[in-house]
Amino acid sequence: MSVTTREIQALDSAHYIHPFTDHKSLSGKGARVITRGEGVYIWDSEGKKIFDGMSGLWCVNVGYGRKELIDAATRQLEVLPFYNSFFQTTNIPAARLADRITGLAGERFSHVFYGTSGSESNDTNVRMVRHYWETLGQPERSVIISRKNAYHGSTMCGASLGGMSSMHAQGGLPIPGIVHIEQPYHFGMAPDKDRGEFGIEAAGWLEQKILEVGPEKVAAFIGEPVQGAGGVIIPPKTYWPEIQRICDKYGILLICDEVICGFGRLGSWFGSELMGAKPDLMTFAKGITSGYIPLGGVVVGKRVAEVLIEKGGEFTHGFTYSGHPVACAVALANLDVIEREGLIERVREETGPYLARQFAELSDHPLVAGAETMGMVGGLVLMKDKSRHIGFDPSLDVGMVCRNHCFANGLIMRAVGDRMIIAPPLICSKEQIDEMMERVRICMDATLADLQSRGWMDADNQVHARA
Repeated sequence: MSVTTREIQALDSAHYIHPFTDHKSLSGKGARVITRGEGVYIWDSEGKKIFDGMSGLWCVNVGYGRKELIDAATRQLEVLPFYNSFFQTTNIPAARLADRITGLAGERFSHVFYGTSGSESNDTNVRMVRHYWETLGQPERSVIISRKNAYHGSTMCGASLGGMSSMHAQGGLPIPGIVHIEQPYHFGMAPDKDRGEFGIEAAGWLEQKILEVGPEKVAAFIGEPVQGAGGVIIPPKTYWPEIQRICDKYGILLICDEVICGFGRLGSWFGSELMGAKPDLMTFAKGITSGYIPLGGVVVGKRVAEVLIEKGGEFTHGFTYSGHPVACAVALANLDVIEREGLIERVREETGPYLARQFAELSDHPLVAGAETMGMVGGLVLMKDKSRHIGFDPSLDVGMVCRNHCFANGLIMRAVGDRMIIAPPLICSKEQIDEMMERVRICMDATLADLQSRGWMDADNQVHARA
């Protein structure tokens, strides 16, 4: 039975509460209805073809319509659609996937704990870290240090670990025992300072916070290798090795949130590999199944696993869908695709560097003050006067103005304040990157013209014309 866009929008407005949405505003215009996807493209209910520059929500790494993943889900549904992992029970896909993930993560890791999302998995980290220290007879070591503008999910623990002030303003967050330091945002905080020096300084804020809280009270530090929802904040190369040194100095656990960075996004299996970090725990989700079915978890290092298994007794934590057999079967098929098609090597050696060169050229546009990438993520900064480093009034919401022009021109880019970010599928070819960048140029030009017409930018900032 066919339905019209307006019929679906009416049902949606009447009954569906969306994540991170002003529903009064949405109900006035109606939600965009996406009906299908293929490769790097999606289509809406009006038949408009859109280049998905955000891989859904950082997750559709192998692209849409992969029959291998669909078939894996179907086969598992026919054999065992569900059984729980409570009561000393397992299933074949869950056990095989745990073995596969720990093998990819490296010799420091031995176990996996499953959830269905990054949010649940970061809640697991809080429970697991505190149980670890309690087992070692140090229950006072319960404080977890995170970063401002970080994103670690939207559950009570996940949102508390994250450093988004807008999230903390609702629901009495953060919960006790979680504190934050500044993010390593070189462009936004100290653009005139040497990047390497800034990286050391930014890492030093962790040591300052440890000493402020008391080393005997600090359990762990958590961070994304590259901050995703915070605007694709790529830290200086000096940052993570210094973070690791500080964690080692004080004996605290290191958690790397790999929900976005893991499974090829940066050109490696895990982002921490590239950053010089040696985490004790790694959070994963999204790219593990390319978003085809919900799955998340924690890769547990031997340091933690040995204590929990040998001394910890019952770990009173888990979820109905931990180790869901269909999700694990899809994940195994997804990893097969990534390996068979050499997607990680392609991102690292070919398409990632190509995207970096193309993206950097955006810096010649009057609106773009800085553009950088790592692997298949990128972020650019929109500024009113980049020569004097003058940004727009935040109340103007210039990023959303730009995002609207992106949608109008068949491209999905995400706005984080006045930073525009991309994370295209890992299967992108050079030709598709060219197509995406052509659309980005069109959207930047349209945004600039729009801002000039509103009087938000000087008219002498002319639309960039390429040779």
